[in-house]
Amino acid sequence: MKQVIYTILENEPLTADVCRMVLAGDNSAITAPGQFVNLKLDGLFLRRPISVCDLEGDRLTLIYKVVGRGTAQMRDMTPGQTLDALTGLGNGYDLSLAGNRPLLLGGGVGAPPLYWLAKKLIARGAAVAVRLGFNAAGDVFYEDEFRALGAEVRVATADGSHGEKGFVTDILPDACTHYFACGPEPMLKAVYRAVPSDGQLSFEARMGCGFGACMGCTCETITGYKRICRDGPVLRKGEILWTD
Repeated sequence: MKQVIYTILENEPLTADVCRMVLAGDNSAITAPGQFVNLKLDGLFLRRPISVCDLEGDRLTLIYKVVGRGTAQMRDMTPGQTLDALTGLGNGYDLSLAGNRPLLLGGGVGAPPLYWLAKKLIARGAAVAVRLGFNAAGDVFYEDEFRALGAEVRVATADGSHGEKGFVTDILPDACTHYFACGPEPMLKAVYRAVPSDGQLSFEARMGCGFGACMGCTCETITGYKRICRDGPVLRKGEILWTD
């Protein structure tokens, strides 16, 4: 973990409630796709955890959904302002397990951390398939960006207004060597049950400290209790213990 003061380079909307922010600063503590940063915002006691979308040199890209006071404050920030961040947090995806035909599954704002992952896997020569799920056409983002990397991309929307009608589990490929998923828990549970291959799933949780001290985001696995912020947010398929 490392504390970094970033400078905002860009901050723009992608949809009505999803924004993309590009920062400049020391990214040396961020080592794997799936990790997150914890941002300090004026007037708010708790930092806000945001997953890493992309990293290149000293440029860090974050994509966030405006859902409360913290993210609303982020939306209103402008280039030149600074952000205090704890970086290199969380346990990211293990790329060594991907094989040659990995599948990346993202639901809503679960899609961003898969972008840097796709970039790295394609650079290794993997044939990457990406499946993205959204509620409606107005919620869709980064479809073209994933395709520009060289990934095979399909999109599903719940109302059928863009791509194919349904959910990510309705547009799965015939097979994959390993899967990587990120999204709301109902989606992760559906993926867990629908895809027979081994995989890694990134979970969301309300976090206090973001680095494992407060124990506020603890969940039970088959090997005992784990902290989503420190032992996760990425968990292996075989260790997940669903509660219902």
